[in-house]
Amino acid sequence: MIFSGSHVFNLSVKYLSAITAVITVFQLPVQAATFLVNERAALRGNDEVDWVSLGKVFNPSAPSFSAFLPNSFSTTSQGGLRLNVDIAPATNPGFTPPFVFQTLPPPGIRTNFAQGDYILFGGIDPSGFRPLSPGSPDPRTPGNGGPFTISFDKPVFGVGTQIAVDISNQQVETFITAFDKVNNLLGTFSVLSTSSLALDNSAVFLGIRSDTPNISRLVFSSTAPQFGLAINRVSIVVLVPEPTYTLGILVFGVSGAIWKLRQRKTRQVG
Repeated sequence: MIFSGSHVFNLSVKYLSAITAVITVFQLPVQAATFLVNERAALRGNDEVDWVSLGKVFNPSAPSFSAFLPNSFSTTSQGGLRLNVDIAPATNPGFTPPFVFQTLPPPGIRTNFAQGDYILFGGIDPSGFRPLSPGSPDPRTPGNGGPFTISFDKPVFGVGTQIAVDISNQQVETFITAFDKVNNLLGTFSVLSTSSLALDNSAVFLGIRSDTPNISRLVFSSTAPQFGLAINRVSIVVLVPEPTYTLGILVFGVSGAIWKLRQRKTRQVG
């Protein structure tokens, strides 16, 4: 078929409304939304920080001061994302600094995370910090439950971790709060949970997800700051193409390719 210049113009006008309609269907989002995610699989993380990567793990059978962490430190995710961690200093000067431990049966430290998990912990009164035999009651030892803040060098779509407070058989509310790079509040969510020494992976998952990569800082906290706060590995959703953007670009690309093809045929006819 031979296309004249006027024929190409008429076709363009003919299909303009259809192209506009498609672009309207796939219009770009204008406002970000955040929502709670309470299962790790539902977050669909594609990056992670496991606290064993810090290279310091506290051994309760042979405690060493060298295993303690500063209240502020930096680390890198498995995918190379740089992040900073700030743990609020303890209100009691007798508490230990923060540390990482592996939760295991005695003589290890029991929790309600999964057996073998590496846990970032805020600190504790060392007088009550000792391995407990199975069946022993929780001594309810005071600890540092001050907020944990995690800041990212590059904004992300989502973050989540399992979280627990070091007190058994008492319901506690734990919070996750997200901010963007200029400190605007993006959202705050909470869940109720009860900790135990069961090593049964029942620690609740607390995550937040956004439809754009705008999460620059997170804060984890609880309603019982007098007891130690603990989190396991952190799952992260890093920058990925959003379907609406991808489809919008595709529509423009296809319409542009059709236009160029018609121009080429017109020049050949001429």
